[in-house]
Amino acid sequence: MSNSSFNRQWAKVILETLTRHGLRHICIAPGSRSTPLTLAAAANHKLICHTHFDERGLGHLALGLAKATQQPVAVIVTSGTAVANLYPALIEAGLTGERVIFLTADRPPELINCGANQAIRQQGIFASHPSETLSLPRPTADISARWLVSTLDNAMNNLVHGALHVNCPFAEPLYGDDIEHDTPWTQALGKWWQSDKPWLQETLSPSVTTHPQWDRLRQKKGVVIAGRISAKEGIAVAKWASKLGWPLLGDVLSQTGQPLPCADLWLNNPQVKAELNQAEIVIQFGSSLTGKRLLQWQANCSPQMYWVIDAIPGRLDPGHHQGEKFTLSPSQWLTAHPAIDNLPWALSLSHIATQTYQHVTEVTDYFGEAQVAHQLDHLLPHNGQLFVGNSLIVRLIDAFAQLPQGYPVMSNRGASGIDGLLSTSAGVHRATQKPTLTILGDLSALYDLNSLALHQQVYAPNVVIIVNNNGGQIFSMLPTPMAERESFYCMHHALNFKHAADMFGLDYVAPNCWDDLFTTVTACWQGEAKTTLIELIVNETEGAETLNQLVKQVTAYDFSL
Repeated sequence: MSNSSFNRQWAKVILETLTRHGLRHICIAPGSRSTPLTLAAAANHKLICHTHFDERGLGHLALGLAKATQQPVAVIVTSGTAVANLYPALIEAGLTGERVIFLTADRPPELINCGANQAIRQQGIFASHPSETLSLPRPTADISARWLVSTLDNAMNNLVHGALHVNCPFAEPLYGDDIEHDTPWTQALGKWWQSDKPWLQETLSPSVTTHPQWDRLRQKKGVVIAGRISAKEGIAVAKWASKLGWPLLGDVLSQTGQPLPCADLWLNNPQVKAELNQAEIVIQFGSSLTGKRLLQWQANCSPQMYWVIDAIPGRLDPGHHQGEKFTLSPSQWLTAHPAIDNLPWALSLSHIATQTYQHVTEVTDYFGEAQVAHQLDHLLPHNGQLFVGNSLIVRLIDAFAQLPQGYPVMSNRGASGIDGLLSTSAGVHRATQKPTLTILGDLSALYDLNSLALHQQVYAPNVVIIVNNNGGQIFSMLPTPMAERESFYCMHHALNFKHAADMFGLDYVAPNCWDDLFTTVTACWQGEAKTTLIELIVNETEGAETLNQLVKQVTAYDFSL
């Protein structure tokens, strides 16, 4: 068998093995060294193939697909800097738990460290960020197919969350017409080819037991914090907290319906602190909290018990409280820890949250990012989903909005980078094929501008709102000297996105009032499946200033009046 043919057989086994672990979507960038993997993926009828010319965007596309499907997604890239371009998406997957398999083609060992073209040191390139790393040998018939499938199975069995990096060296020739579909090497796997099960199976049965003190603790004064959890879990946590009579501090990504909205505005109020500091136990579901004031309260609270529930391993508590970490999904934990009917103990919080929300409505009567953030729930598509960008916009939504309970909200709030937001939202849209609203800032859009190409492929109405405040206005909130802030932080660009929309063949609208925005978005949801780019050109600093002003006002307000 020629070398090109055996490369193909080797790659065929790799891809087929991964499908036995639920792999259905695979994202492929063009390249020569990755040809065996690309052709094997194209030939596997179980796989849906996605392509993109930008490897950084490709990695985030896979991240979005994994985020929305909750299934493993794979990436194929060629050797060299193509591999390095995957780093941001791989880091994010490690922090937020999506299972993404990065298949990186490589030069064989004899071409490394000798000046060969497009050859870099790829083994260990991602350091400790992958959850699992596998460096395969150069394909050879001296290594059995059984070794290859069982090695990959073991890695996938261990991949509970985060990224798997599989480095795949291939020697030339990479091309040839003598492709054999059935060989003694692959035949050694026998009936495995006709099954749909992994060669090496492992059953993980996490033990879920009721905490021995739960009967006593659930009668105490508790506070619930909800971070990044699923829509189903958000509904369950909200119901559970309500039954216990415990106040729920819900993050923008919690999908709890935020029964106490605008918490980021009122958590520094002395009356609120005095009441919440009576808490004897704090239970946090999910991590990646957004609000600055929530993070401050979380870090400074001193309950008798502090529990964190998240399926992602690790402490996930930047406050380093004495307590317990339960590495379980919130749904598993809730099943073992039922609520009992208690009367609410923090009675003033509902009044304070309602008053604050009404005040936000009154002061955000101008057209700008503060108003859009506050009224974002009116722009959401029915039976759709929301993808939220990072930096200022997600903080404004967290502080000003109240999103519907159980409505799917996704974001890259692990490393919180702005480097792949358009591509991630494209993956979310493709995975579910639901109407999708994406909202992000102008610098984020510029950073990932290439990935507007991914939004050409749509399955349902798709709206991308770019809030253009002429730079990174989150930095206008920093106490830096004005001149340095303008030169080195905010990055004013005086650009708009009309020509970018034209370049990628997307519809473009730039409404200048709320009624026009609402009418435009409503028409998009009622129209055909296409992408509409909506640019909101807003006052540069008004959004950040509104947030700062409201925090000061609400912090100083006497709610007992």
